[in-house]
Amino acid sequence: MLPILYHFFSRPLPYTHTWNVQERIHQLQLLLRRSAAHPDVLLLLQHRPTYTSGRRQTETSLVDDRVRLQNIGADFVPATRGGQLTYHGPGQIVGYPLIDLSRYTPTMGARDYVCRIQKLLQSHLQVSHGITPVPSEHTGVFLDPVTKIASIGVQVRHRLTSHGFAINVTQEPLPWFDKIVACGLDDVSAGSIESELRRSIVVEKEIPGLVTQFGNIFQRDMTQMDLENQGEIGEAIIALEKEAAQAGSWLTHPRSHNP
Repeated sequence: MLPILYHFFSRPLPYTHTWNVQERIHQLQLLLRRSAAHPDVLLLLQHRPTYTSGRRQTETSLVDDRVRLQNIGADFVPATRGGQLTYHGPGQIVGYPLIDLSRYTPTMGARDYVCRIQKLLQSHLQVSHGITPVPSEHTGVFLDPVTKIASIGVQVRHRLTSHGFAINVTQEPLPWFDKIVACGLDDVSAGSIESELRRSIVVEKEIPGLVTQFGNIFQRDMTQMDLENQGEIGEAIIALEKEAAQAGSWLTHPRSHNP
């Protein structure tokens, strides 16, 4: 089986343009599928401060949240993933696996796929940091019954995956999460690797461990993407890197806002 190509973006990315790159990769995978030459890809990144809603939530139900959250300095984007309102931003690693589940024999189902994503996050926390998550009836990864450290929200179309997972590394995302009821869980707050270990963690140093666990859980070799020789996918990623550099700095804390 072909290796999974991975890339880590060096700067926080705007959500909408990153989603457009996911969509372009999805289209190329469909186009090349008949020749079995389509690549499987794992994008690892941070976003600029952004709140996203799930596909089952309506614009009417979210209008007040949209105005309030944009006023504190974040973008607000309706997403096509499963799940409900959540936050993405610096200090949190987001993973977008774009893989063909039909490459597995038998074809991997959506439930098995989500379970594997959850397992890789749990394994990374245990192996890299000695953190043992607790079981939960909810999707995601929990430090204790009321503290969530990682979320999962995926989309599967034509047996090709998009969207994925997010894990809080530093404490920077936490005050942003405090502004919402994340994933519809009223009694749950956000935690991070830093808040659990009570020491500083460098986001970039998490990438090798996550890549290793992804390869282990999905039983695939992992190869860092050579952008200059990856055709249209490489060109799209390079353009997104340049756009992130041009966007400059971002808010590290939500602005205070009195309605």
